Amino acid sequence: FHITTSSIMNILQLQILVTIITAYCYDAFSIVENRDHSILDVGEDLVTTRIGIPTEEDKNEHILNNAQASITMPWKESIDTTQELTFMPFWEYQIDFLKSNLSDLKVLPVSNKDGTQDFSMAESPKGARIANLCLSSNEFRKIRMTYYDAGQQTQVFNSLWYPDPKFNLPILGVDLLQFNGGKKNLVVIDFQPIQGNIDDRQPHENYDQFIKAIRDKYPSLQGKMSDNFYDENQFFSKGMLFSRFDQDSHEIVSKDLWPAYQQSLQAYLKLIQSTEEKEEEQDQVLANQREYDIYSANRDPAIHLLKGKFGNEWA
Repeated sequence: FHITTSSIMNILQLQILVTIITAYCYDAFSIVENRDHSILDVGEDLVTTRIGIPTEEDKNEHILNNAQASITMPWKESIDTTQELTFMPFWEYQIDFLKSNLSDLKVLPVSNKDGTQDFSMAESPKGARIANLCLSSNEFRKIRMTYYDAGQQTQVFNSLWYPDPKFNLPILGVDLLQFNGGKKNLVVIDFQPIQGNIDDRQPHENYDQFIKAIRDKYPSLQGKMSDNFYDENQFFSKGMLFSRFDQDSHEIVSKDLWPAYQQSLQAYLKLIQSTEEKEEEQDQVLANQREYDIYSANRDPAIHLLKGKFGNEWA
């Protein structure tokens, strides 16, 4: 028989079962252990049975499939059928990346502080919808993914990765926006230092090199952000991938942004995996992450877009 993540029996129950069978039928078979399955050899007169044990990736796939289904993701077409879901491939790639690379993956609620209102998805009669997914793992305290679809008006994919506080590392920020059917585009990918003021950025400035190595490959992503909403010296690295482009340069999405995005996720995970855990710094790391959240919430222009579509209270 084959046991999958959707089965009632988990790995612990399987181990108990094998122990019981071994105790009562010790001479009947032998057990050969492999990394991803167990083989019960019950003798030459009977058929060998392979018991499939779910891998971490199997479990992650089950969790992510259920989480996406609960918010009707991934969407296959825009709310406006004349518009493509420009950044949906980025959502789908990230889901596959999480499935293959994280351990002890869990789904977090997307709600207000007291849990009385769910924000995981919403649809506006004004021609817009939004889907939000929050996750955690051994490596990350929180990963938030958001897709906003307002047809030709606006397409947005936004994601933030907060390392577990045992890792004193930057936050990964992804913000991909398209307006007016592709006439205006704004894209940002960064390993965002959470020290705040540039004079206090150590040791996070040491990590600028990892994102800058990707930036250097793509001249189209070497733009400079304005100071209309954010100060580039606060919570932004020197290696940030940034670009504004119009419809005539739309190939940037597929030719440059797409590979740069994949490389950024891969480089960021390697950074997490190669960093020493420091339990003694957790309180300070959490405080810095909260400071980043407050700074962003006070300045994020998306609040106006959300108010217009979903109302002031929801926004």
